[in-house]
Amino acid sequence: MIKTTLTSSKISNHWLTILLLLILVSSCKTEQETPREIQRGKLADSIMVVSAREEASRIGAEILKNGGNVFDALIAVDMALNVAYPFAGSLGGGGFMVYRKANGEIGSIDYREKAPIAATHDMYLDTEGNPIDSLSRQGPLAVGVPGSISGMFAINEKLGSMPMSEILKPVIELAKNGYAITENQLNRFQNYASVFDQVNGKEILYSVGFRESDTLKIETGNLIKNPVLAATLQRIADNGKNEFYKGETAQKLVDFIEAHGGIITLEDLKNYEAVWRKPITSTYKNLKVIGMPPPSSGGVCLAQIFKMLEPYDMQRFGHNSVKSIQVITEAERRAYADRSFFLGDPDFNDIPIDSLTSEAYASGRMQSFSFENATPSAEIKQGVISGYESMETTHFSIIDQYGNAIALTTTLNGAYGSKLYVDELGFFLNNEMDDFSVKPGVPNMFGLIGAAANKIEPQKRMLSSMTPTIVEKNGKLWMTVGTPGGSTIITSVLQTILNVVDYNMGMQEAVDAPRFHHQWLPDIVTFEPNAFGKETLNSLQNKGYEIRQENSVILGKVDGVLVLPDGTLEGGADRRGDDTAVGF
Repeated sequence: MIKTTLTSSKISNHWLTILLLLILVSSCKTEQETPREIQRGKLADSIMVVSAREEASRIGAEILKNGGNVFDALIAVDMALNVAYPFAGSLGGGGFMVYRKANGEIGSIDYREKAPIAATHDMYLDTEGNPIDSLSRQGPLAVGVPGSISGMFAINEKLGSMPMSEILKPVIELAKNGYAITENQLNRFQNYASVFDQVNGKEILYSVGFRESDTLKIETGNLIKNPVLAATLQRIADNGKNEFYKGETAQKLVDFIEAHGGIITLEDLKNYEAVWRKPITSTYKNLKVIGMPPPSSGGVCLAQIFKMLEPYDMQRFGHNSVKSIQVITEAERRAYADRSFFLGDPDFNDIPIDSLTSEAYASGRMQSFSFENATPSAEIKQGVISGYESMETTHFSIIDQYGNAIALTTTLNGAYGSKLYVDELGFFLNNEMDDFSVKPGVPNMFGLIGAAANKIEPQKRMLSSMTPTIVEKNGKLWMTVGTPGGSTIITSVLQTILNVVDYNMGMQEAVDAPRFHHQWLPDIVTFEPNAFGKETLNSLQNKGYEIRQENSVILGKVDGVLVLPDGTLEGGADRRGDDTAVGF
């Protein structure tokens, strides 16, 4: 009896154990297979415009509602940002645009600034060969030949459906009638008001009323009107591209620059042309990533990093986990080391793009990576290529009702560029010359190191980090995305795409998620403040990563549009700025 009882007890316990295991397995399986709730941003049926300012987004959306296409809208948005977002408005600067038409055709245009004809490789060095502080960053010698107007007219001629005069009409009205200043803008104008006065030698539109000494104070919500810019835009609408490069506007611009000691001439303006280039295409899992080629470093670096990440199960590691941060950081470290050596203006350099973006090269670059310890940047140089002997921007993304998509990033480089304001024309001039390698091994304003491939040469385009990107999924349009942020642009775009594809986020959630950044040198991983757990950061420090968190750190202001499975468009407008998504 006793034996029988014991046996029955063992059997009961056996089945109880099995039952508990089944419940546990079932619970784990359910937890894994239950999709996380996706937080969605602005949704629309057929039109979505996401930019740094609501006024610009609305003007672009209205262009589309009135029958224009995505290329008409991008011109309107770009020009409207010159009015409402002078922080990075690009009339005095340049940029890049990547597009994908509804039929699958892709392309890109480079209207990056160029070095003046009189530029020399040592123009920012003293007699002992040392860089002169701020000479490449502030004032007349920092200015590259602007390319934006050339780019806009080239886009309009090849891909637009509306006359430029009609596209510019609402932008001119915005400049005449004014836009409401936001709190973010008010703070920026206040911070730079004294610098504007110092660099320009007098008061300008964006300094009066913003200084501590001013009795009449401009407040949030006040309208800022720019009738001078409205007049400039009207002349361009009436007379076309030549107005900016050969006409009255060109002469005023050159006279202004020469009066301040700059070297840009009418010949520089007359010789400027935007260039259509073949996009960089790469893959990550079931995605096709379409990016900007050099002189943007974005497309190449993004392709390299994705190739280095692909062998790792990022989804299993989890969003912003220690392992995810390690793998991404180490891939970024190696890509930025290559950037500093190989990338520059392709019209002046032979760039081994196919080798740099190959799977074999990526695999070799990551062989020295270990989850146990950080790889010091001092031990990472550029890779070996067989046969081979280089924050202040704005981005917008648009998808139109026809299925065309663009990603466009444009800039003056630093905040308000060179700080030189052409009061007769109504816009700031860029300081893009700082994006050249002023001296090999010397960092620029973003801490990026350059080499001979990016040295200063007359009429050469300087290397850029701008990364306008379009992504296809299973052969169909899936996402358009990009961001400002100087050297952090590439890493911000990368993490936003990963957030959607590997971490199952919506566009708005992916854009808003905390970000981190590494660029090879300096050997520091920068984290957005109060966004990462202490345990995670301590673990990384124990593995040898140097961590930086500062309250003022903002890593990009990403704007993107995601095509959902049912064809609905989701706009993601970054919470870090005044960015706004407008759709219908």
